[in-house]
Order: sequence, then structure tokens, then C-alpha cells
Amino acid sequence: MTQLVFVYNANSGKLNALFDAGHKLFSPGTYKCSLCALTFDTFTENAIWKKFRKDSSIKMAFYHIDEFESVYPGKKFDYPVVFMKDENNMEIVINSDQLKSIKTVEELINTISSATIHL
Repeated sequence: MTQLVFVYNANSGKLNALFDAGHKLFSPGTYKCSLCALTFDTFTENAIWKKFRKDSSIKMAFYHIDEFESVYPGKKFDYPVVFMKDENNMEIVINSDQLKSIKTVEELINTISSATIHL
């Protein structure tokens, strides 16, 4: 089964989440995870993104860097990144630079929809 794999440019854990929320709140221009900034508001998941994710027929998996590198050892990328994964392959569909250029959650959704049109 094909799925999209999203990897945030952040590590997991409550302390990291608290640090990230503070960073987004006090210095959003220097926040290092454009995917987080698009899909999450300061403290909660963006409502438009949440609706898209729940209503989508596309299977999605979400990882923080430490989780992704634990599941896929030896794989390191410029984060954040979005992959399309099937039983045999995993290829980048939206790289870090592309994610940085996306300005709104609607634009992210359109980009994902375009990349997965054949799913």
C-alpha cells in the first residue's frame, strides 16, 4: 500500500514540543520546521490541515527526526521532507526547500494533492 511519510524537522518528546511552541510563538521567522509551521498552530494542529488529513483517502504517517531515523536507520535527509512510500520504494515528493517555499496550509494541501493524483 502506498502512503505519504512526513518527517518534521524536530525531535519527539514533551520538552521538545514545549521548546518548539515557544520558538514558534516568540521567534517564528527563525523556526526551523516549515512543515510544523504549516500543519500546526502554536499549540494545536491547524484546523484546515486536520480536516484534510482526516478526510483524505491517502494513507499518511508522521515522524519526528529521531523517530524516523529509528525506524529507517541509516537514512538521513534535509528535514522536513515528505516521501511517497510503497512496499519497495521511498522517494521524496516534497523536499525541504520546496516546503520552505510553501506559505499556506492550502498551498501544502494542493501540492500534496498534485503529487498524489495517481494514488
